[in-house]
Amino acid sequence: MGKVQVILKDGSVREADGGTKLFNVAEAIGRGLAKSALIARVNGRLVDLAASLVEDAKVEFLTFENPEGKDALRHSASHIMAQAVKRLYPGSKLAIGPAIANGFYYDIDSAHTFTPEDLEKIQAEMEEIVKEDLPIERMEVSREEALRLFGEQQESYKEELIRDLPGDSVISLYRQGEFVDLCAGPHVPSTGKVKALKLQNLAGAYWRGDQKNKMLQRIYGTAFEKKAELGEYLNMLEEAAKRDHRKLGRELDLFSIQEEGPGFPFFHPKGMVIRNELENFWRKLHTHYGYHEIKTPIILHQKLWQQSGHWDHYRENMYFTTIDEEGYAVKPMNCPGGMLVYRTQHHSYRDLPLRIAELGLVHRHEISGALHGLMRVRSFTQDDAHIFMLPSQVKDEIQGVIKLFDTVYGVFGLSYHAELSTKPEKAMGSDETWEIATNALKEAMEDFGLPYKINEGDGAFYGPKIDFHLKDSIGRTWQCGTIQLDMQMPEKFDLTYVGEDGQKHRPVMIHRVAYGSIERFIGILIEHFAGAFPAWLAPVQVKILPISDRHLDYALKLAGKMQEKEIRAEVDARNEKIGYKIREGQVEKVPYLLVVGDKEAETGQVAVRKRSQGELGAMEVDRFIEQLLNEIKTKQQ
Repeated sequence: MGKVQVILKDGSVREADGGTKLFNVAEAIGRGLAKSALIARVNGRLVDLAASLVEDAKVEFLTFENPEGKDALRHSASHIMAQAVKRLYPGSKLAIGPAIANGFYYDIDSAHTFTPEDLEKIQAEMEEIVKEDLPIERMEVSREEALRLFGEQQESYKEELIRDLPGDSVISLYRQGEFVDLCAGPHVPSTGKVKALKLQNLAGAYWRGDQKNKMLQRIYGTAFEKKAELGEYLNMLEEAAKRDHRKLGRELDLFSIQEEGPGFPFFHPKGMVIRNELENFWRKLHTHYGYHEIKTPIILHQKLWQQSGHWDHYRENMYFTTIDEEGYAVKPMNCPGGMLVYRTQHHSYRDLPLRIAELGLVHRHEISGALHGLMRVRSFTQDDAHIFMLPSQVKDEIQGVIKLFDTVYGVFGLSYHAELSTKPEKAMGSDETWEIATNALKEAMEDFGLPYKINEGDGAFYGPKIDFHLKDSIGRTWQCGTIQLDMQMPEKFDLTYVGEDGQKHRPVMIHRVAYGSIERFIGILIEHFAGAFPAWLAPVQVKILPISDRHLDYALKLAGKMQEKEIRAEVDARNEKIGYKIREGQVEKVPYLLVVGDKEAETGQVAVRKRSQGELGAMEVDRFIEQLLNEIKTKQQ
């Protein structure tokens, strides 16, 4: 075999002998790359480093810094876990074991019921396999050979997976020592590459996600390239557990989920304060940006959902009812109602852009196993907006939405990055229309200077979208804001405007949400702030603590004065020691605690304790109120 050209990511070209393994190419480039590379991308396809070059190719070496490298290392860790389980519990049968966000899992059918203590044994065995530094080797076999191999091992789940593969599929297996698994790959070169791992928890999972199938045992774990990175991640998880919005929601009396309404949150008085403040902020900001607020019905006729396309594309997630012997659906989205509002009037090009916003309650059927506090619910309020515009206004309107989002997230100290999702397999409209819409989003972001990554095939069924992923105070990311450009709905609902030429034309439409779901956004904020909300959002902004009963009148007078200024102030009138009252106020995460005794009552002052700074000393009441009102007005964090 002759020479082949290797085109690297930076555009440089190297020559190698045909049949050279990718690992040797990396080694020729540099020892550092050979040590850090985990897999490679060759002409767009992910492959093992043991793969050979047989033709000219574009080659990119991927490390743990790349998402694909992380997935390969964690997928390899799942194989190591499966090998450890087979060594310790030989009768166990293996189902699937993919890499997932931040880790991996393996579903196992075993007569042994795994316990947290078993995870320690399995992890210890995994660490032995890592020390053995077994080569992870790819093998390609016939369907018959694969079925024979897994039949001999009584791996019935693997046999089922093999039978379901298309007839012309190459059956790829991966071997490490005595262990062989069915897998498409790619994998890291050897088990020794997985230097830092941790098994985390157990769960149940139906085979292939079907409740009619057997319940399997799922073991979750994570893996990193370095022990220090694993330590940082585990510390973050520990911090996240302290911030769990479900735990804090109970402790701070913000919301509850009742067994009478699984997935349907109950907001308590203190939770409603936060919710109302978020809605007030949203309304003022949208008025400033030229939006008009509407409200549309929760239940609408079945024919509307057929017209919108939700009937064909989203029906399994919807709730239905019958009224006057006709079919109706509870809305899972606000968009069709917005179309009907637009259609109530004739529009000229002079009316556009028309920005219509709605805090709309929607319902979606989620399976019970997916429900999670406020993060995954069955009823929630979307802060929807629909912008109808001329084609020439698309870029400006998208950039206007980006500016609005930037303002919203900045108020809460949330940084973000953007991701562009393109046409999915099941989509309405022509390729040409999708290309126009996708390019419009790209151009708007690039012109605005907003960096983005592309998620191929992850768009909505009616148009491409930009998703905004927020980073919280401990480094986790949350997908919240979305901008979706839609050229399908205006067509389906026959939306028009009269142009300068006197003829009817189709408007272009943007769907967008900033919070996404108010319920979920509150959950994110609870965890972001660890329940210690900034003063403008805090359910109780000031708690006044009289030292004894004789100071109660002064405390009540102060509270009344603050309440007149719309400050949320409470008095702790309990017959408890002042130290206990201070500790209670700290547990409740109140921004300001004001201690009042003889001296404060005589001088018209308060002794101020600020949550983030501790004791600030004595302060004139009017000065304290002025400073707090300014802090609330400017929405200081």
